[in-house]
Amino acid sequence: MILVSLLALMLLLVGDTVMSPTQRSEAERIRAIGETTGLSRMLRRALEPGHDFQPLPKPGPHDWLANHPEPGQTFEEFLRLKPNKPDAVRNKIYLQPLEKFQPGEAPSLEKLEQFAEAFFAMEVEVLPIGSLDSSNITSRANPHTGQTQLLTVDILAHLKLRLPDDAYCLLGITMRDLYPDPSWNFVFGEASLMDRVGVYSFARYDPRFYGEKALDAGKLVLRRSCKVLAHEMAHMFGIRHCVFFHCLMNGSNHLAESDARPLHLCPVDFRKLHDSVGFDIVDRYRRLKDFSEAVSFNDESKWLEKRIEHITAR
Repeated sequence: MILVSLLALMLLLVGDTVMSPTQRSEAERIRAIGETTGLSRMLRRALEPGHDFQPLPKPGPHDWLANHPEPGQTFEEFLRLKPNKPDAVRNKIYLQPLEKFQPGEAPSLEKLEQFAEAFFAMEVEVLPIGSLDSSNITSRANPHTGQTQLLTVDILAHLKLRLPDDAYCLLGITMRDLYPDPSWNFVFGEASLMDRVGVYSFARYDPRFYGEKALDAGKLVLRRSCKVLAHEMAHMFGIRHCVFFHCLMNGSNHLAESDARPLHLCPVDFRKLHDSVGFDIVDRYRRLKDFSEAVSFNDESKWLEKRIEHITAR
């Protein structure tokens, strides 16, 4: 009992300097990236955290890790899972709108296609509208908002049957709210790691969902949609939630937490995607920078410029 009391006293004295069980030390973050000896100079520099990547902040009481503790996935653990990879046959990403979007209600599908092509360095195609009306999709009225929600499990099963032969993955997008289980309030999106299908909703990314107005709602919704598109699609490459760095692949329990995530991958998850796709590192960053400049994601454009300078420095 004395030892317990002394430990409790020490925790009180150091306060915020005590590392949360959900936070990882610098050594753990480096180990998660994996051994880099033998890699090309360019890839080694791309995997150096430096000052461009921050540790994952301590979660608040309503944040993802406070409610859904996860061990994380190192690069070596990712390899041991032997995840799906694009190949000579299945090498194309498809986006499937699940209903017709009214002008101004959703970001441009053309812009989402451009972003996905730059982010994953793969060919992307937007399919014609695929209605869910004739499908066996479970729905409910959300107990808090009263709005109609669709069950993601049913949508994923629907998409799995429609996976094109040359598809690496297929992502459905909808303006209707989603839920993954009766016990959940909502979910922004969900993907099947092995079936290569996923779905996400624009609904909660529009300030109008909450009865609010935004000065630049179009830009805000586009940024939020790019984040969730890349996050959910990365799951289909076998990349799980990140607990090592502040990263696009951090879990999200609410909109503020989702907004706080960066639009880029940390070194751990960057290495996973590179291992799967084998893209040209600098070319990918430059294409993302061009896209960010075109849509006025100015902070992301500056970040990408710094990374390009670091990777290409002599």
